[in-house]
Amino acid sequence: MNQITQRLFLRSAFASALLCFWLSVVSHQADAQWAQFRGPNGSGVDSSVGYPVEFSPTKNVAWKATVPYGQSSPVVVGTRLYGTASAAESLIIFCLDTQTGRELWRRNLKRERVQTAYKANDPASPTPAADERGVVAFFPELGLISYDNSGKERWRYALGPFKNFYGMSGSPILAGGLVVLVCDQVSGSFVIALDRVTGRLRWKTDRPGASIGWSTPTIFRPEANRTELIVLGSSRLDAYDLASGASRWWLPLASDGSMGTPVVYGDTLMVSTSGSNQPGLPTFASMLEKNDKDKDGRLSFQEFRDIQDLGEHFGWIDENEDKFIVGAEWEKARVYGQGEWGAIAVRPGNARGQLPSTAVRWRVQKNIPYIPAPLLYQGVYYLVKSGGIITSLDPLTGSILKQGRSPNALGEYYASPVAADGKVFLANTEGKITVLKAGAEWEVLAVNEMGDEISATPALNNGRVYVRTRGAIYCFRVAR
Repeated sequence: MNQITQRLFLRSAFASALLCFWLSVVSHQADAQWAQFRGPNGSGVDSSVGYPVEFSPTKNVAWKATVPYGQSSPVVVGTRLYGTASAAESLIIFCLDTQTGRELWRRNLKRERVQTAYKANDPASPTPAADERGVVAFFPELGLISYDNSGKERWRYALGPFKNFYGMSGSPILAGGLVVLVCDQVSGSFVIALDRVTGRLRWKTDRPGASIGWSTPTIFRPEANRTELIVLGSSRLDAYDLASGASRWWLPLASDGSMGTPVVYGDTLMVSTSGSNQPGLPTFASMLEKNDKDKDGRLSFQEFRDIQDLGEHFGWIDENEDKFIVGAEWEKARVYGQGEWGAIAVRPGNARGQLPSTAVRWRVQKNIPYIPAPLLYQGVYYLVKSGGIITSLDPLTGSILKQGRSPNALGEYYASPVAADGKVFLANTEGKITVLKAGAEWEVLAVNEMGDEISATPALNNGRVYVRTRGAIYCFRVAR
């Protein structure tokens, strides 16, 4: 046993007790269905066994279903798989039989408006949330809508239009009899909770100062009589009382695109944000000197569009949409994501208001993913970023246990890692799915080729891997 492994497993009595507590929490959560983005409470962990290591469109396939395009991830409750998509003028929600892949029902919805979004996004990015009653989906061009198991509409709640150049993609969750959704945008950000059964507004809390973001909230129960909603934003980490929406505590935290979801480790929260220590853009004065052709002290769309690496992002900086960028708009974008960032462990305790700096147990600023959420599995904290870079950390100290790559699966990573049965599954946009042997000294067991691009996070349930590609959903299982 090498020194790294010894440091992970030879713990004090306190560390062992904490680890056992976490395992019991995850085990309890994973007994539930894969009913929201990244499964039980966004953990990305399932407790079932018997998952395949090798699979492809011709190997260990239980079924394949052709579905319209959408970047949302599949969710599974019982014998039903739910997904969303869009095609032409329609927003789509569908339900498949998990045993056969047969379509049980599909509903086409008319768009209430056209919500423009950056080319990497799409109208069906948010993942639906489901339970034994049915499914709830969020479409930025419509709002929240609920269906029962047979596909009958139960209620809908109009939301938007939203002011987010890159589009909306945060997903709803179901908790405490509520449907909860975070809607972060350039201005007017908020978190909202509706009654799960009736769709009536239970509470809505404004998020002043929160700019564009795409995160999905997490439920945190630090005490038996206290349930908090944890929201990762562009400039801070917030906790709200789940029942009332009242703010409880917050921590300054920089992010150049709050994405994914926090994960829970006993009384500690684990968060990963990509950010910077310095401004991400040059000064406005230097940009005017190079690009302000008519010398009017601002940048027009025409003057801006030819700037290398920035030209297609004009709409992000042009906050008031008047087709000109002025100094105040530039400065706001310039410092976006600057501050305290990285993979961090936060123990909030019973604090109210702004957390003290001592609440941060550790922080790491190396190999931080931009889009994929972190994964905490069997006492190891995983970060996966573009280029196939995999980093495992000790969740108690933040010390790096191993860094490496999936050698045959480089490229971009939009999907978040998920785990079960001693395995970690990582999907890149090229359609290559790496399967790791979980552990501090993780090992690549296989790289599976899907032959089609993947943006959605796979779903794990009852020994089956559900993978959504651009044009299909596959169900993989060990051949019997």
